[in-house]
Amino acid sequence: MASTQDSQPFHWHYAELGDHDFEIRGRTLFFIVVLFAILLIFTLIFVYARWVFSCYRDTPTPTSHARPPPPLQPRGLDPATINALPITMVTRGRALESECCICLGVFEDGQKVKVLPSCHHPYHSECVDRWLSAESSCPLCRVSLRVESGQLHQIPVIVSQ
Repeated sequence: MASTQDSQPFHWHYAELGDHDFEIRGRTLFFIVVLFAILLIFTLIFVYARWVFSCYRDTPTPTSHARPPPPLQPRGLDPATINALPITMVTRGRALESECCICLGVFEDGQKVKVLPSCHHPYHSECVDRWLSAESSCPLCRVSLRVESGQLHQIPVIVSQ
């Protein structure tokens, strides 16, 4: 029965497990701060590496079999198409248009204007040439001129004042 006297029941007391005497100081505090700093540095390196590799993955390499992006179409018309637009002389008579809607200048009698073939809107040559070098549509009604660039024809413009 000696074994029963040696074994005592184990009693848990909340007061015995309190952490009021728990202190971190000296070398222990230093090692905890160093460990936290090392974990923070490794985390930052990991995040940076993921960012770099995700950017690197998005750029195609010469050996990759990915399709190249389609070439961007220029927004404006080429100079040959712009120069092929019909030029008409303004004459007095019935009014179709009386001013260039780009510069808002009035068309004078005997002045040469360019007429857009798809919508028949007249403009000063300098105004519409500058516009069409950047855009491929009519400045007034926005109809596209790229489709009909090979089918240019002259339209007489009659303007009265």
